[in-house]
Amino acid sequence: MRLPRTAHTGRPWRIHEIAGDFTVEDVWALPTPGGPDDFVWLVRQISDGMQDGVKGEGPVSRALFAIRWKLGALLGLDKPGAGVDHRVPSLRDRLPADLREGPHGPGLGSSPFTSLYLRGDEWAAEMGNRTVHAVMHIGWVSDGSGGHRGQMAVLVKPNGRLGTLYMAAIKPFRYLGVYPALMRSIGREWQANAAVRT
Repeated sequence: MRLPRTAHTGRPWRIHEIAGDFTVEDVWALPTPGGPDDFVWLVRQISDGMQDGVKGEGPVSRALFAIRWKLGALLGLDKPGAGVDHRVPSLRDRLPADLREGPHGPGLGSSPFTSLYLRGDEWAAEMGNRTVHAVMHIGWVSDGSGGHRGQMAVLVKPNGRLGTLYMAAIKPFRYLGVYPALMRSIGREWQANAAVRT
C-alpha cells in the first residue's frame, strides 16, 4: 500500500539528518507483518534479493528493468564515472560519528545500491547515475494493531533537467509495473519464510 510522505517524514529516522536535501519520492507499507525483533529478517530478505542486481519481479517488471538497463547502456546513464563517489559524493561523508562507526549494513552484490548504515529499526542504501542520486530507506514500524511491518521510502535528488525529466517519465511505469510486482514478491517471500523466523 502506498503511504503519504508524512508516513516517512513524520518519523524520527536518522536519514533526515543525512539526506535533508533529497525529495521523498515514494513511501510504501510492506506486506511483512511481524514482531518487534523481525527487522533483521526483512533486511536479510531484501539484501539477498539484490545480490544478482536489480532485475524486477514478474514479467512486466522484468521487461521494464531490461529496457531500462539497455537504455542506460546505450545512453551511458550507469557508467562508473556517473555514480556515487564520482558524479556525486557518497552520503557516507555526511554520516554522524555514531552511524559512521556503526554497522553499515549488508553487501548488495551486483546491485547498483551500496549500504550506508544499519540500525535496529532502520537501514539505508544509496545509488547514483547520470540522472539521479537515490536512497532506499527501509524501516520497521508499529502497525497500530500490536504488531510491526516494514516500510520503504525512496528519496531522490535528480541531476538537473535530465534527472527531473527522467523521474517524471518513469513514474507511471513504476506505479503500474514495478512497485505492484515488487510488493507481491516481498509478501510472498515473507510468508514463505514464516517458519524460519519462528
